[in-house]
Amino acid sequence: MGQTIKEPCKKEACDIQACLTKNNFNSQRCRKVIELLQSCCESREYKSTHCGSVSSLLRQITKQGA
Repeated sequence: MGQTIKEPCKKEACDIQACLTKNNFNSQRCRKVIELLQSCCESREYKSTHCGSVSSLLRQITKQGA
């Protein structure tokens, strides 16, 4: 009947997973892709299943950067 709506922010979430895997799960090294997910989530008012983890990822970056 109607078109299936693509899950927003899925690409950004997948990019983070790939980056974390490549960098031994050091979230500091994936800061840029995490920030891209945050921007995506903000622009879609966090209406994506992939936005639930962005705040915890940002906290990890802040801790590691301190």
